[in-house]
Amino acid sequence: MKNSVMSNTVLVAIIVLLVSACGTESNLSPSSSSSSTTTNSTTSSAGTTGSSSTTTITSNAITTLEIFKKVYGATEVYIEGNYAIIKANGLPDHKSPYYKDTQWAIAKYEAYNGTNNKFALNPNRIVSQSYVFKIPINPTKASNSSATPAGPIGVSLNGVPFYNQYAAMNAPLTNEVNGFDQYSGHPQQQGQYHYHVEPTYLTTQKGKDALLGFLLDGFPVYGPLEKGKTITNSDLDGYHGHSHATTEYPNGIYHYHITNADPYINGNGFYGTAGTVSK
Repeated sequence: MKNSVMSNTVLVAIIVLLVSACGTESNLSPSSSSSSTTTNSTTSSAGTTGSSSTTTITSNAITTLEIFKKVYGATEVYIEGNYAIIKANGLPDHKSPYYKDTQWAIAKYEAYNGTNNKFALNPNRIVSQSYVFKIPINPTKASNSSATPAGPIGVSLNGVPFYNQYAAMNAPLTNEVNGFDQYSGHPQQQGQYHYHVEPTYLTTQKGKDALLGFLLDGFPVYGPLEKGKTITNSDLDGYHGHSHATTEYPNGIYHYHITNADPYINGNGFYGTAGTVSK
């Protein structure tokens, strides 16, 4: 009888240890799903200015944070709920004739030396901004597509905004392209420097097949080359993108491509639900 009681006691102890070990193992296993409810409190920030922000994020969002930190021109990058917050001053890190007569002229002014013989410097000059991009970290296709607005529709890696395929009043870019500097950007009336087309400084530095930034709906923007092939509009859908795996998203994601023909960056509105930008 005594031996039987002792055996039962040992058996119960073993079961308790096994259950405890299983529980510990499940807590240590990282989540591979973006919908995981497991959270870790962490302080996440990047950039040269701005304070750190403590947020509660999923283990999958840590990877997402690293992707959004590729916006090296940001002054701060962090995750807040279901959004990446990207703060930027919008100053291009390359030279430009539009730095003329600004406080950055000594270091960054460069007369136009591009190939457009119709180039004409517009009267605007680059001004530092205070952009706050709020971009979904788990983008999905919108049930109802929304048109891209005038002004910033996304952010490039150097913190300069992407604009859509139109000049003011939804006019085509036919004449406006003659004001694009040697890196294919220019400032509007308030000094907001931006790209409507391929940011050639970035594709020169990063490669024509590289990640170049994000639109406000959270979907990434890639250059005009993919697997050695130059992408044309006919390779893309009406929003100017398609879906498959990329270097940054090995499990696949919808993404936009920049091409050398209208609409250049984005087509018939956002593929997903846009976040916001304030300035």
